This record gives sequence, C-alpha cells and structure tokens, in this order.
Amino acid sequence: MALVYAHMLIEIFKSKIHRVKVTQADLNYIGSITIDEELLEAANIFEGEKVQIVNNNNGERFETYTIRGERGSGVICLNGAAARRVQVGDVVIIISYALMTPEEAKVFRPVAIFPDENNRLVKNVK
Repeated sequence: MALVYAHMLIEIFKSKIHRVKVTQADLNYIGSITIDEELLEAANIFEGEKVQIVNNNNGERFETYTIRGERGSGVICLNGAAARRVQVGDVVIIISYALMTPEEAKVFRPVAIFPDENNRLVKNVK
C-alpha cells in the first residue's frame, strides 16, 4: 500500500501540443513562445502559462511561457533567448504540467492534441 501525505502535491502532465513546426524565431523579442490561439485553447493551455519545449531536432529541453498568437495562423514562434534553441522548421513538443494532490492525479485526464504538418487542428470529417 502506497503512503499518501495529506498536503503533498505532485506535478502531473496536464497538456501537450505534439509535433508542431517552428514557424519563427525572434531573438530580439522579450522571452516566451507565441502559439496560435486555436492550438492553445484546444490543448487547454493558458496565455502566460509555463511550458516545457522539447525540440525533436536537437534534443533541447527548456522552459518558457506562452503568448497568444493569431487564431488559425499556425504560428509557433520562439522569442528572446529561446530563439537560440531552435531553427525555423524544427519540430517541437509543447508540454504543460499542473500541481495536484495524489487523489486528484488518480482521476485527472490530460489533453494532448496532434496538429497537422501546417500546425492546424485536424478536423474530423463525417
């Protein structure tokens, strides 16, 4: 039987935007990652939320915060110092985490979205 501490919080995977292409890198902008607003909403990631960026092309992992980009634009732009960690065209995974109790974690279901090669949400066609 696992021990559970009454006031313990654990960090759990909350949201993921899986395998999007970097469309811009702006070294002269003040920090952050600009993400298409439609992708942020679909992944349940808030503007200003801390995210981890995993670059599939070079293995870099780093943290920054999100800025809302133009809806439907497909923009994924690393800004400021983070721009040095990517090249336009690199494929990245954007991950957010949340603190919760072990009891909350047992029932929590994360959100993961899988945009197409143009960083657009894939619509189900019926």
